[in-house]
Amino acid sequence: MDGMPKTSARLLSLLSLLQARRDWPGALLAERLDISARTVRRDVDRLRELGYPIVAFKGPDGGYRLDAGSELPPLLFDDEQAVALAIALQIATTTGVGIEEAAARALTTVRQVMPARLRRRIETLRFTAVERPTTRPDPQVDSAVLMALSAAVHAREVLRFDYVPVSPPTADSPTTADSPTTADSPSAAGDDPVLAPPRRAQPHHLVTWGGRWYLVAWDLDRDDWRIFRADRITPRTPTGPRFTPREVPGGDVAAFVAGRFRGSDGSGSGGWPCRGEVILDLPAAAVSRHVHDGVVEELGPDRCRLVLGSWSWTGLAAAVGRFDAGIEVVGPPELRDAFAHLARRYAAAAAARPGPLP
Repeated sequence: MDGMPKTSARLLSLLSLLQARRDWPGALLAERLDISARTVRRDVDRLRELGYPIVAFKGPDGGYRLDAGSELPPLLFDDEQAVALAIALQIATTTGVGIEEAAARALTTVRQVMPARLRRRIETLRFTAVERPTTRPDPQVDSAVLMALSAAVHAREVLRFDYVPVSPPTADSPTTADSPTTADSPSAAGDDPVLAPPRRAQPHHLVTWGGRWYLVAWDLDRDDWRIFRADRITPRTPTGPRFTPREVPGGDVAAFVAGRFRGSDGSGSGGWPCRGEVILDLPAAAVSRHVHDGVVEELGPDRCRLVLGSWSWTGLAAAVGRFDAGIEVVGPPELRDAFAHLARRYAAAAAARPGPLP
């Protein structure tokens, strides 16, 4: 019985070494643990009995490898890994993947087996994950869908899937063709109605943006890059043939995605698809603080020129209309038409009489 604590400590040390690198020569393990090769073999057998899939490999430097098994055996973490895991599980409730309950249960399990000194560190780190303000909750994505998309990206296999666009084109959105080619735009270009045939695309990247999940892919039918919202994807099986990956415009997927949602092509060379110029009866200083990516030029003490972009002409007119001041449209004609369209819409809304309250 006197040798049990020593044996248990040695087994934990052996497991820690096996987790640190892929292959361990048996002689090196014996040297690191200061035991004989025969004891290494016995300890490996003990770990196998506990469920750890340790395989032996032959050769001049024959040794052992901790392999992947059919079940998840007990894991061994150092102090920093355990703290990092606990923090990551607390943040997991904001991923939008529907794993909140599982993350909470995993965090409880981790806390239960933590030494008291680590548990105290975790308890002192209490925080609340505050999501960005939004008028509607972010959609939840089925984790099975994310795994299917990720597997297709990793295997470089053509993906077939059904896709529900955010907002199919309507008669009230005449500038649909000018909308950005992203699946999250108000009326994304090229998106088919709900009953459209399956999309075929080469999946390249699975990304998150603003609390949502997106698939960056090369659309085979449209011969162009597209960004699809993962919560609107229903993968079909089987996947298609393997493909050779392409480079996203600009070479940086983060810059590409940011550019698409800003309205450019993501390569740094484009801008908003709809860009107009107006003159406002306001000081430049009063306008510039509310314009993030527009250009404001002072024309006088109470007058300035504003050049601004948007996904659509109607959206651009509405953005300019939020300034409580006189507006003179410099151009182009599409922006002037958009103001006329909004004027008719607002006039109809003002003339409508509200019905009796229920």
